Amino acid sequence: MAAVIAVAGLTACHSAPAAPRDPVVHALEQAAHPLRSTDPGADPSDLRALGDMVGEATVAGFGEATHGSHEFFTMKQRVLRYLVEEKGFTAFALELSWSAGLEIDDYLQTGKGDARTIAKDTLTGSPWDREEFVDLIQWMRDYNSGHPGHTVHFVGDDIGAPTLDDEFFGRITDYVRRNHPEALAKLDELYTGLRPIDDAIAYMSDKPAAERQRLAAQAQQASDLITGLKGSGGAEFDRAEQNARNIAQTTEFLTVDTNDQASLTTSERFRDQVMAQNVIWWQQHNGGKVMLSAHDGHAGYLAGDPATYPKTQGSFLHDAMGANYVAIGSTFDRGSFLSKDTALGGPWKKFTVGAAAPGSNEYTLNQVEYPDYYLDVRSAPAEARTWLDAARPTRQIGTEFPVEPENVALGRSFDVVVQLREVHEAEQRKP
Repeated sequence: MAAVIAVAGLTACHSAPAAPRDPVVHALEQAAHPLRSTDPGADPSDLRALGDMVGEATVAGFGEATHGSHEFFTMKQRVLRYLVEEKGFTAFALELSWSAGLEIDDYLQTGKGDARTIAKDTLTGSPWDREEFVDLIQWMRDYNSGHPGHTVHFVGDDIGAPTLDDEFFGRITDYVRRNHPEALAKLDELYTGLRPIDDAIAYMSDKPAAERQRLAAQAQQASDLITGLKGSGGAEFDRAEQNARNIAQTTEFLTVDTNDQASLTTSERFRDQVMAQNVIWWQQHNGGKVMLSAHDGHAGYLAGDPATYPKTQGSFLHDAMGANYVAIGSTFDRGSFLSKDTALGGPWKKFTVGAAAPGSNEYTLNQVEYPDYYLDVRSAPAEARTWLDAARPTRQIGTEFPVEPENVALGRSFDVVVQLREVHEAEQRKP
């Protein structure tokens, strides 16, 4: 603090010695690139360094530290716009059911319907049932209207929950009816008792484990039946095969015993593997580059809760793609978000947390001079890289709160980290 001395009517200001800089914070500042805005329509020039960090990767995963904060959602749209317009990306993949993704993409490609109705039909009950995602879908449709020869696509890469409706089953049976009518009776028989799944949570609670296992076996037989028709080939066959595979994946996941930790761990590993496989399938069959959106615990290489999530979507993608996959993680110091009292069921509501506690990753990240910024952990100065590679408590907030911070090593989990000083709860979708 400055000391003020009055001598012969004159006032002088003598500054006290500055406190020594934390070498870790100084190193982080050397690596940090300031973000001027999280608004999707802001000037994108501050994202150029992020574009360099993505490089030539064909899939860029962008995580979020909560499933319900406005700034995480708008920042993702902002980055998507930049990657589409400046880096040639052509798809947005979300931690959403494969079937819902197809419905949204049908709207994006044809313009039939409107963004708000499509969001209601596909996102209700999910963390993405928010105004920010209505806006994202609308931007993607507007972009396609102006770029008919270079459209962007929406991909749901998750299992088919909370629903697998009759229309989705129809995508498979209609293909068989048109091209292999001799196989239709057997396919209908295998899907009996499965078509449709209106509520995945009710499906798990109402059906005994043995029945769910039997239905999963039937779904796998149906998937194998479609694969056996491969001689027909072509894009239409590929889509039918992938859709049947997703039903099999979904019913396998729904055999989980949520009261048994070993079963839960096995199922969550399977789910992350499925999400990675679906992204890879889409990219291989459609080309172009994909921006993937998921929770930090899926998009990164390591989860903060390895007992439940032993191998992440990002880890599976890295195994398959190497440097063609880039993982971007998000952190925040304080603010609000939407979550629930219990992961399965219950309403979404606002929660608020104060500034991050000393000893956490966010506490130190918040000491950097910029309120919002991003950095490449791969090229950070040695002092910063050593700090980033150590596991510390970090907020990882999903569909249930309160939860304790999880030990996360940011430098081993992500290639790039985005730090926001304050976030606010996302806006629930308007009717």
